[in-house]
Amino acid sequence: MLLDKDKEEMSMRNQCNLLAINRSGLYYHAAPESAYNIELMNIIDEEFTKHPFMGVRGMTAYLRDTGKRCGPKRVRRLMRKMGLMPIYPKPNTSRPNKHHATYPYLLTDVTVERPNQVWSTDITYIRLKHGFAYLVAIMDWHSRSVLSWRLSNTMDVSFCCEALDEALAKYGTPEIFNSDQGAQFTSEAFINRLTAQQISISMDGRGRAFDNIFIERLWRSVKYQNVYIKGYETMQEAQEGLTEYFDYYNHGRLHQSLENQRPWDIYEGKMRVAA
Repeated sequence: MLLDKDKEEMSMRNQCNLLAINRSGLYYHAAPESAYNIELMNIIDEEFTKHPFMGVRGMTAYLRDTGKRCGPKRVRRLMRKMGLMPIYPKPNTSRPNKHHATYPYLLTDVTVERPNQVWSTDITYIRLKHGFAYLVAIMDWHSRSVLSWRLSNTMDVSFCCEALDEALAKYGTPEIFNSDQGAQFTSEAFINRLTAQQISISMDGRGRAFDNIFIERLWRSVKYQNVYIKGYETMQEAQEGLTEYFDYYNHGRLHQSLENQRPWDIYEGKMRVAA
């Protein structure tokens, strides 16, 4: 157990901050899915990560072809719970709220040429052995660096706000902040943090798979290079493993799309000279 509720010298708030864990997840216990539904969700996650155009009918057919017993009604419910919106060609983990204001997409034909010019965010499903969690990350577009991230067992706005607060506190403010039109990112709590810093807000067009392409690529890397390989049993294991992975992703891994540079070197302006 990583968190110690009886630890007098450090509050639960500080323990959660150190471990990048959303506090609200400590006190919320969602109704559990059956073991069979968790198995289906994990298969759906892997197949949708490979083929993000898969809708309910296609996914139902795929599951049945692998020998799983399920109908479209069950598949639709599970995909919605995972945040996979079958009517769109991208995994839209944060569902829109029609009462929240949305903003236009500002990045068409924009050349991103420096750190802190554009940040973006998204949420993805993280499978666990007996359940699941949600992962949010804040990324710098120019360097592809992951500036902050949080795990949660709920899709409330607080873990997204915590990740944003950390990025703003550590790295200053971007000129443009891009997200999808999900309820978390259009919420008053999230938007107010951006407007208070006079950050221009950009949002993906509905149904546009490539408006936030860099963070979509990040999710594929996270899942194929870490989550699927490690097979985390608990959120605490995932927290430890993802901490190690994001450190490697930022500081160790050479990215082909960055001409074999490390994201953090580009973010800090320390470009490696090719031999």
